[in-house]
Amino acid sequence: MPLYEHVMIARQDLSNAQAEGLVDHFSAVLSDNGGNVTHSEYWGVKTMAYKINKNRKGHYAFLRTDAPAAAVQEMERLMRLHDDVMRVMTIKVDRHEEGPSVQMQKRDDRGDRGDRRR
Repeated sequence: MPLYEHVMIARQDLSNAQAEGLVDHFSAVLSDNGGNVTHSEYWGVKTMAYKINKNRKGHYAFLRTDAPAAAVQEMERLMRLHDDVMRVMTIKVDRHEEGPSVQMQKRDDRGDRGDRRR
């Protein structure tokens, strides 16, 4: 089955538990349609670059999935119809990265990025 990565932004006035509940809900939708969530991360509330629906912040969540295209389309359709979800981005990838995503890594663990003060 194809591999996908999804990033979802939910409204800022939700609680952390409600935002994580959305991730669980959409993971269940995906698994009901023959897919599998291999990894999920809740990134927390982050400031966005621009306002979306009069919101400056949002709850970010990240999913790595192994699912047929029909299951992904159904999950995206339900995400777009849900009132609490502001944005969804899905990317088809060749393989999943091992370990946590870049957002979850500590700044010290991101490797040698060189001196940026030049």
